[in-house]
This record gives sequence, structure tokens and C-alpha cells, in this order.
Amino acid sequence: MPDTTTNNTKGALLALLGYAIFSTHDVVVKYLGESYSPFQIVFFSTLIGFPLAIFMLMRDATDGNLRPRHPWWVALRTAATVVTGITVFYAFSVLPMAQTYAILFASPLLITILAIPVLGERVRLRRWAAVVVGLAGVLVVLRPGSTELGLGHLAAIVGATFHALGSIVVRKIGRDERNVVIMLYPMMANFIVMALAMPFFYEPMPALDLGALGVIAAFAFVATGIMIVAYKVGEAVIVAPMHYSQIIWAVIFGYFLFDETIDLWTSVGAAIIIASGLYIVLREGRSTASENTPVLRTRIRPDTGTTLRVGPLLRRTRKAAEFSASLR
Repeated sequence: MPDTTTNNTKGALLALLGYAIFSTHDVVVKYLGESYSPFQIVFFSTLIGFPLAIFMLMRDATDGNLRPRHPWWVALRTAATVVTGITVFYAFSVLPMAQTYAILFASPLLITILAIPVLGERVRLRRWAAVVVGLAGVLVVLRPGSTELGLGHLAAIVGATFHALGSIVVRKIGRDERNVVIMLYPMMANFIVMALAMPFFYEPMPALDLGALGVIAAFAFVATGIMIVAYKVGEAVIVAPMHYSQIIWAVIFGYFLFDETIDLWTSVGAAIIIASGLYIVLREGRSTASENTPVLRTRIRPDTGTTLRVGPLLRRTRKAAEFSASLR
């Protein structure tokens, strides 16, 4: 028991550090979004992140080629990831950070819903209640009718929805598809789609802003590595909730860097969404509550296709560890 407690503490602390770095990554996205379109930011983020991604993917020794075993599911996930990248980056550009996070935190609720038709998951009354309450929290944040809703709010909602869709597809095909296929196709699609959009959206970038794009790629790479270690050390049911710590960083960064303040209703709505998400995570942590544990097995962070995903890399490192152990 003491070893488990110690490992879970380490995992939680590492996750807090990883999500703090991810939040700093989002600050840079927001800074660049004030001057450049999300198409341009995604394009250069993917371009700069490619060398790091290729280096990691070259180490995938799994037998096979780059042809998907489930082409339609891979195509759906690829499209969902491209949409997620554009919408999430745009939402960070035009909305207060805390409000953006609050809406994106609805992803676990949407994953729970999508797990029913895609995975055949059985969602009982308590988790349904948590989903309904959490979606009510989204309405509290948005307050339709009393606040002016813009494209940023729509982008955040679309981003959360397509992130959930892409995540549940990975859960569907993850055991059959090679990690390199799951991760490389969205990055390639991002590069091609955004390159086609460049003639319409490109703005010249000074050296400082190009450096900021490099910071985005570096922060994403470092944070992903930290999260892999966190999930290896600690239990998922302990590590996953640390995702919600990003709302704290959003309030701090928003206030000091962008003169943003979080209003009462955004705070209340975020609290409702977080409580609902935590309940779903804890319920899935019980072995009798869920056969597929779709939320726990999703590493929560919106997948924009500009960097590597935690889940496939974590599975690969575990397989490598098991293989090494079998040789001893």
C-alpha cells in the first residue's frame, strides 16, 4: 500500500507539471492567435513538430506498414483531429482562457455519450445523470440569451465534440492499428490541409513569432513526455483528474497576461462541469462500473494533430517494457 500511495503521488505531481506546461503552451497559442489565423498557427506548429514526431515514430518496431487496417475509422479520426486543431486554436485566440477550458472540459461527457454507439458501452443511470448535469454546466458557462455568443464559443463546442469523436475512435481501433498510423495520419492531414489554406491566410512572421512557434512544439513535446511518465507511475484514476488543474493556470495567465477576469457564472459552470467529469472518471475507475472505461483511457488533452498523443506512446513504452522483461 505505501508503494502504491507514493507512486500515485508522484504520478499526480508529474501530471500537474505536465498540464502546467500544456497551459503555458496554450498561452503562446493565444498570443499568436491575436495576429495570425489558426490555419497558419496549426500549419507551422505541425511543421516544426514533425522532426520530433518522426524521431519518436521511427522507433516503433511493430511489424507492418503504414496502410490502415481500418481505413474509414482512421479517416474519421483524421478529419476529427484536423477540425479539433483549427477550432481549439481559434477558441483560445478569441475567448478568455478560463472560458475556453471550461467548455473543452465537456469532452469527457461527450466521450461517455459516444461510447454507447461506437463501443457498445452501457451507461447506467448515475453516469447519465453526471452527463446531464455536466452539459447543464456548459449552458451555465454559455448563458444563451443573456450573453452574446460568437464564433469562439461555437469553435470551443465543436472542438470539444470532435476531440471526443477522435478519442473514441482511437479507443475503437487502438488495439488493431499501429501507433505510427494513429499518430502520423492526422499530422500529415494537418500539414496538407493547412498548406492549401496558406495562400488565403498567410501573414509574414517576424523571428520572435517564429520562435514562439518553436516554443509551442517544444512545450508540447516535453509535456507529452512528462504525461507518459505520470501515467506509467500512477494509476489513471489518480492522474486523469489533474487535467482540471488547467483552469487554475487559465485564471492566473488570463489575469496577468491578457487582462481577463472570470465571472461568477463561468466559475459556477466550470465547477459543475469539472464535478461531473470527476464523477465519471471515478465511476470508470471501479472495475464493475464500465467495461471499456472510455474516459479513463482517453488522456483528456484535446488532440490537435500538431504533436504526438500520450495514449499510443504510453502503450508502446509498456509493450517495450514487457518485451524487455520477457527476455530476462
